Amino acid sequence: MPNMNNETILIAFVAVIALAVVLQTILLLAVFLGLRKAARSLHEEVENLRSSVVPLIADTRGVISNTRDAISRLTPKVEGIVASAEAIAQSLQKQSMEVQASVGEAVEGLRSQVLRIDSMLTGVLDSADRAGLYVVESVGRPVRQLSRLVGSIKAVIESLLGPAPRRQ
Repeated sequence: MPNMNNETILIAFVAVIALAVVLQTILLLAVFLGLRKAARSLHEEVENLRSSVVPLIADTRGVISNTRDAISRLTPKVEGIVASAEAIAQSLQKQSMEVQASVGEAVEGLRSQVLRIDSMLTGVLDSADRAGLYVVESVGRPVRQLSRLVGSIKAVIESLLGPAPRRQ
């Protein structure tokens, strides 16, 4: 092996180190260029996304604002409607109770009138029944007696007018 002195070894080390630094620089430059290209691509994608999302967000804000305005305009009306419905329900309930009380009174009055008419009709029918019995009794007895009398007279006339019995 040839004789190497310290200077030659140092020059060799410096050359290897310089070569390593140059390779490291090339690698770092390649990484830098790749990252820059990726950053540009990412930036373009973000811009595309932003251009799509920003109008959607603006439209959504408009819809939310319109909805909020509509709700704020409708809230007093809905509250008024609810209050009116509640008042109507209470009024209907009160009127229903009044009608129910009136109907109850009318039914009670009708019931008492029906009982009164029933007692009157019962009295009239009882009187008619008694009168009928009286008429049957007062007319029936003389008619029966007259019928018996007529039957007796008929028997007498038949016996007088009838053929004379034959004597043998």
